[in-house]
Amino acid sequence: MSGSEKFSYGRYLQLDSLLSAQRPLTDKHDEMLFVVQHQTSELWMKLILHELRACIEAVKADELKSAMKMLARVSRIFEQLNACWDVLRTLTPDEYTAFREAFGAASGFQSWQYREIEFLLGNKSTASLSAHDGHPARAVLEEALLQPSLYDEAIQLLARRGFDISDAQLSRDVSQKYVVDASTQAAWVQIYKDPKAYWDVFELAEKLVDLEDYFRRWRFNHVTTVERVIGFKRGSGGTSGVNYLRSMLDVVLFPELWALRTEL
Repeated sequence: MSGSEKFSYGRYLQLDSLLSAQRPLTDKHDEMLFVVQHQTSELWMKLILHELRACIEAVKADELKSAMKMLARVSRIFEQLNACWDVLRTLTPDEYTAFREAFGAASGFQSWQYREIEFLLGNKSTASLSAHDGHPARAVLEEALLQPSLYDEAIQLLARRGFDISDAQLSRDVSQKYVVDASTQAAWVQIYKDPKAYWDVFELAEKLVDLEDYFRRWRFNHVTTVERVIGFKRGSGGTSGVNYLRSMLDVVLFPELWALRTEL
């Protein structure tokens, strides 16, 4: 079982580097939880980005079976991220306060991976780039800002399938936040009224709804956890904390897919 070092478990997973990356700034017992929680979340987000980028390319190539498999995986990853909040909620206000000052203005708001996920899913924001000034990630985010999102590509797919999508929608500035479009909703309604006739795009739509469902739960759990631990104090990155996070609950990534349910 000793095997060759070339094929060792630790070497393959780079465990020496991974397990030495937890470096709390204080001697407080509970800071390790805080560090591991956020590092773990960033690893899951790295996998989400890996899947979303490939999924966008699959939709562009009309490879919907592959795209749906990836979307299902992303939803399961968000399920894991949701479970992580249950662990962080064991951190009580006094335990958090004991090490809070050590990390200064560091904030989850500065997570460039989370920002790229938002951009790939269509929640574009030029203003948010300033949080990454001076970091190489800004160039990655600028590129993601200018590229069509997953939902943009899904709408382009509808047009290729013969649905009557307006020219304004197909040529819109994809660097801007998505705005509800009547022609897109009409196309989705047509699909949902006869799913057997449009089964693959119907199934794609449901996978998108699944993803946003899990993403919404992640945001809600984030709000609840922050309120439980710090109440309504300002966030470490200078945001309004819970109030800012609550405002994010109103963001809808794929609005027509939700609105059509009222119309059916």
